[in-house]
This record gives sequence, C-alpha cells and structure tokens, in this order.
Amino acid sequence: MNSTHDTCNPHRRIPAGTVQQMCGDISAMTLHRWINNPDLDFPKPQYIGRRRYWREVDVVAWLEAREVAA
Repeated sequence: MNSTHDTCNPHRRIPAGTVQQMCGDISAMTLHRWINNPDLDFPKPQYIGRRRYWREVDVVAWLEAREVAA
C-alpha cells in the first residue's frame, strides 16, 4: 500500500497556509492550538526569518496517524 507519505519530498517545506489547507482548512488559531497542545503531538514548525514552515512529510505522517487512530 502506497501512502502519500511515501511520495513526499522529505526536504520540502510548506508554509502555515498550506498546512491549514492540508488539515481541513483549519483556522490560524486552530493551528496555533494544535502546535501548543502536547497531547496532539503536532509537528513543530521551523522558522525561517519570521515565517513558519513545516516539513511536508511530518504533516502528512501526522495526518495519516490520526486517520489510523480514528
């Protein structure tokens, strides 16, 4: 079974807006809450300047893990 995780570029960084869309068009506040909720174990962003970026593979893996747990 091929997952989206297998086809992601491990070096690709995605901005907050893309993360929000991938997670179901969540709000910026919801993203903030997820980042700061240790129980969710949401991937932490990396800062480049003042902007936040996530490794695409980390977000996809987190989403897939949530689907399996549901």
